[in-house]
Amino acid sequence: MNKQDHILIIGAGLCGSLLALRLAQRGYKVAVYESRPDLRVTDISAGRSINLALSDRGLKALRLAGVEEKARAICIPMKGRLMHDTEGNTFESNYSGRKGEYINSISRGDLNGILLTEAEKHENVTIHFNAKCLEVDVENKWARFESHQTKEQYAVNADVIFGTDGAGSVLRKSYEKQFLEFKASQEFLTHGYKELEIPADAKGNHLISKDYLHIWPRGKYMLIALPNMDGSFTVTLFLSFSEGAHCFDHLTSKEKITRFFKEQFSDALNLIPDILHEFENNPTGKLGTVKCYPWAYKGNTLLMGDAAHAIVPFYGQGMNASFEDVVVFDEVLSSGERDWEYIFSEFQKKRKQDADAIADLAIDNYYEMRDHVANPIFKEKRKIEMALEEQFPSEYSSKYSLVTFNEHIGYHQAMVKGRIQDESLLEMIKTGEINIQEITTKEYLKEILNKLQDRTERL
Repeated sequence: MNKQDHILIIGAGLCGSLLALRLAQRGYKVAVYESRPDLRVTDISAGRSINLALSDRGLKALRLAGVEEKARAICIPMKGRLMHDTEGNTFESNYSGRKGEYINSISRGDLNGILLTEAEKHENVTIHFNAKCLEVDVENKWARFESHQTKEQYAVNADVIFGTDGAGSVLRKSYEKQFLEFKASQEFLTHGYKELEIPADAKGNHLISKDYLHIWPRGKYMLIALPNMDGSFTVTLFLSFSEGAHCFDHLTSKEKITRFFKEQFSDALNLIPDILHEFENNPTGKLGTVKCYPWAYKGNTLLMGDAAHAIVPFYGQGMNASFEDVVVFDEVLSSGERDWEYIFSEFQKKRKQDADAIADLAIDNYYEMRDHVANPIFKEKRKIEMALEEQFPSEYSSKYSLVTFNEHIGYHQAMVKGRIQDESLLEMIKTGEINIQEITTKEYLKEILNKLQDRTERL
């Protein structure tokens, strides 16, 4: 492993562009190939994943690469969830009882553009757009591409190849063809998603509060909205493809679409003037989880980001987890100069368990957001958690806080500890061991904290 090695990165999305930037900062020669046009000059959103949630793990990675402040400049802080019921009433649920803990709504394209621009400032980085990867020969260390403009196919040789080409990774598919021992699974939810928009008002202001992630929970489906810098909101409907009385397969006419939104999301309907056009023309996306192993082969190829561990979006951690890959990889590089095979092996050892954990947590949080946030017992649990974090900020963190605001611990550790706390609190509420009226006193909260800590230590 040396700085003269030719490094090829397949995919210039969020993970690939951050990886290219960080490797360039370390002095490596990097070539990045991307199948899509340059998003800085061409709109390629096409109704998909316009904005994302950036939290502490992602910010840590951006800080490492020296671009945290540029990212923060295009962030909108969201301090919690604001739930909307069918009557149009709302109630808030903050993400944390501690001051200064929030997640950020950020434009995927704008952040990706920042990372690409920063990477291109380095002479040792070249980025090639409109170059679709067709296959990777792991043994002989080359990848075959096709030009979008000319349809010409050509091979690119490299010493090291990274696959950061998303959930449909060509490198991962090449592993499946070339190595019998490689195992991969891709599981889809029965629900899909469609993106809509709440536009800004005539003065460019947000029509509803920009301080929250808005949720319209309806049991088997839900609507969410995240604020954008231009005063608009990106609205996403999560709905079954074909199951239940309300599903995408049943929304086949303007009348059915209007009736569905009027009955289930009447306050949102009033804010989306182009809902019929958007619903009929924006694509319906799938929601899936990718797990695979090993991520590395032959000491010359490695999967990272969604290519290795794509997850559903319900913990707001997909981008953050991919960015954290770069942090962990950088830490392994810093451990000493060894060969790439050792570096890749150590990286996947450190990262695989955490990647599986956040995938499972994301599925759990889908049901929480969809079904549980309006549940009275869940509301009581959140009140207790907020009170504990406010009174004992250094001693207690809820599962959500452990995952979202504690970048110094792994996802797996956060999952295990958080689940124990959740189960214990719910049990104490259901059995009457906790009196919700008494949680206003610090002494009573200390008793609850001691019980939680005791159960966590025993398990």
